[in-house]
Amino acid sequence: MNRINLFISAAILLLGLASCQSGNQPQMGHGPMPFPVQKIEKANVTTFTEYAANIEGVQNIEIRPKVDGFVDQIFVDEGEQVRKGQLLFKLSAETLNQQAKAAKANINVAEAQVVSAQVEVDKIKPLVEQNIISAIQLTTAESNLNAAKAQLIAAKAQYQNAKENLDYTIIKSPVDGMIGSLPYKVGSLVGRTETQPLTTVSNIKNVYAYFTLNEKQLLQFNRQLNGSSIEDKIKQLPEVELVLADGSIYTQKGRIETINGMVNPRTGSVSYRAIFPNPDHLLRSGISGKVKMPSTIDDVVLLPQKATFELQGKKFVYLVNDENKVQSKEVRISNTTDTHFIVSKGIESGQKFVVDGLIKLREGMEIIPQMGNNEASNAAFSKE
Repeated sequence: MNRINLFISAAILLLGLASCQSGNQPQMGHGPMPFPVQKIEKANVTTFTEYAANIEGVQNIEIRPKVDGFVDQIFVDEGEQVRKGQLLFKLSAETLNQQAKAAKANINVAEAQVVSAQVEVDKIKPLVEQNIISAIQLTTAESNLNAAKAQLIAAKAQYQNAKENLDYTIIKSPVDGMIGSLPYKVGSLVGRTETQPLTTVSNIKNVYAYFTLNEKQLLQFNRQLNGSSIEDKIKQLPEVELVLADGSIYTQKGRIETINGMVNPRTGSVSYRAIFPNPDHLLRSGISGKVKMPSTIDDVVLLPQKATFELQGKKFVYLVNDENKVQSKEVRISNTTDTHFIVSKGIESGQKFVVDGLIKLREGMEIIPQMGNNEASNAAFSKE
């Protein structure tokens, strides 16, 4: 039994010595690792700047009563599509109807007075010619005739005014459009002094998108486009797109129509107006969105965002030298897109950079470059 224990102890000792000798031997080092690499190239880029916009119908017409009265009938409902001339409201008209009848009666009275005055003139005139009566009586009669005719004109004008007021109780749509809210119900007293209209009719066959640019953006806009006038510059502008509230892009493209000639002194901004077709009535007055305005920049250096890392608030990229060793380089960013940076300083066309796997890299580390395709050429990006 002792011989067996002695044999086991000797075996353990030999294994320990072998393990120590194995640990003292230097291990084989790893070779350079492969990394995806691209060459820096200049490209033409179309960037899209987004501006918050308010959407309004081309026509938003407030329907207001021209006479005081009670709402007698409402012929439309909220959100209903109406045509020009379609009946919308009817107001109570009993008082106005009585006024029109009284005005009509006054015309009859005035006409009778004109006839009577004319008869008097016709009777006196031959007597004056025969020197039977004085000419003064004829002058007086003619004056009474002129006064009667003036009274007739006034009576007709009064009747016309009463008739127009009576017509104002029938309210029709001035344009094709869509009915807004209906704040007043049947029986409500309405009038010309009410602050709230009966409703609003919005013509949304086309819609306007209103957005603003600050003074700096306006200067950039004026410098980028040729033309001696704002109209000439607007004609050169490309079509714009509209981002809806759910993030989707509206299918119809629009164009910029006007630029306000004055800078708002309180906000330092300038108002722009773009028009968009709305054949399916998807867009409604009062909604919000974002106008995407394209701008083309030629010969810029593009760098994928994933190819950079940040250190103390600065952006860096790993460049690959002729010995396939990486060196970090700070880059200055002028614009940011969805996937790329537009670089203004730090790297030049023709240099190679590591595209991915930056977390595994160290300064001066040797790699095996694996060249890939540069996908930056002729790209289009969006930025806020």
